[in-house]
Amino acid sequence: MHEREIMLKLTAENVLDPLPLADAFPDPGHPIEIDMGCGKGRFLRARALRNPGINYLGIDRLLGRIRKIGKKAVREGLDNVRLLRMDAYYAATYLVPSASVSVYHVYFPDPWPKARHQRHRLFNEAFMDALARTLVPGGAVHLATDHLPYFDAIAQIVRDDARFVPAPVPFPAEDERTDFELLFYERKPIGRLSFRLRRAGPAVAGTTVAAREDPEAHDRHGPRTCRAPG
Repeated sequence: MHEREIMLKLTAENVLDPLPLADAFPDPGHPIEIDMGCGKGRFLRARALRNPGINYLGIDRLLGRIRKIGKKAVREGLDNVRLLRMDAYYAATYLVPSASVSVYHVYFPDPWPKARHQRHRLFNEAFMDALARTLVPGGAVHLATDHLPYFDAIAQIVRDDARFVPAPVPFPAEDERTDFELLFYERKPIGRLSFRLRRAGPAVAGTTVAAREDPEAHDRHGPRTCRAPG
């Protein structure tokens, strides 16, 4: 496998059309998970190595990051990894096929903390529409952020959207923590949020939609969590 085989190519002819994602992988029948804003690829590569029966697509805007991940994935023999240089919102809205994604991973998106910039945030009504279109029924979204006001804002967006229901919150293995997370998780609380596209029938009660990982609560039993308000 060559680095070029890992990169999904966009042309003037297909930049507005959904990509044939399944066909980009050697095993097109496997479920697809997308790492939105995959950064340096630490999480993406660790998960792909641990789960060879799942196809992983990493999306990032920076070409340098994508190229470095591609080289490492080739060296590690990760046939179940593909990469796309693209803005996350654009990819979900235009390039990801309908009902094709089993899980989205969205870790540490830019919080745009200044009020005048918050219109640039990834999570809004239009992005929720894109998630609802592209997830398979029951498909999940896992999010983490160290910016707790943004965490609370996203949690409210999710609560207000009847298409989604709570899902259990996973915590990463040590080798799956992103490079960005490694800078902060021992010093700052991290908000974690999970939800899934509703299947036909009633929502499942009693699951956890959100949790906060307290750096002071880490011990040999793992992080302690608390329910988000509401």
